[in-house]
Amino acid sequence: MSIKHDGLSVSWLGYATVRVESPDGFVVYFDPGRYGVLDDYYARDGDLILVTHDHHYDSDAIEQVADEDATVVAFEGVDAANIDRDVTPVEDLPYETIRVGEEDFLTVGAADVWTLPAFNDPDGPHVRENGEPYHPRGLGCAYHISLGGRTIFWPGDSDVLAGFERLEVSLFLANIGGTVVMDRHEAADLAKTLDPDLVLPIHYDTIPVLETDEDAFVVDVARRGIPVVLDDPSDV
Repeated sequence: MSIKHDGLSVSWLGYATVRVESPDGFVVYFDPGRYGVLDDYYARDGDLILVTHDHHYDSDAIEQVADEDATVVAFEGVDAANIDRDVTPVEDLPYETIRVGEEDFLTVGAADVWTLPAFNDPDGPHVRENGEPYHPRGLGCAYHISLGGRTIFWPGDSDVLAGFERLEVSLFLANIGGTVVMDRHEAADLAKTLDPDLVLPIHYDTIPVLETDEDAFVVDVARRGIPVVLDDPSDV
């Protein structure tokens, strides 16, 4: 299913994969692939591919969605040598590749792209039994982009961090999986703070640690007076 949002066409394809198309046909993919969510999906229409961190890096999936002239933007910490899957190193992909840190800005085609830190607070609830964060600082980033006159925020695998509240956000791709990232309650609180024009929850129910009650999240956000919508990846 494709959601229409102020001229943008938005589809959650499963896990952390979101496709956004501007009114003039510029296509952005956030974190394509993993866990079979793109099985039999070969659009190859992506102008810009954004990758937050190792856990969401899937080189085969990138080749399924990227146009031959695509630009792949990946966080500087994405390292094939640290990934226990068979992946092609970012720099060996057959596309223009750009590495970014956690506080960068760049323009790619019709999109303006800002990166932000994304991690689990060592003193927060999303840590392992030994106290280590599932996502330590330096592992990944968040993306805040402007496309077609609208702003989109994908926090990646992160807690709610200081600074997020200052963002101007039209479309909030809410990470509600919990356990290893912000849960649905934290994401709903962030949605209230951001006050976006629309909230689309993603990154849930793909694997056991991401199971949550998305309907309860929708009710929670809607009661705060914020537009929210569900997308079903199985309808793609």
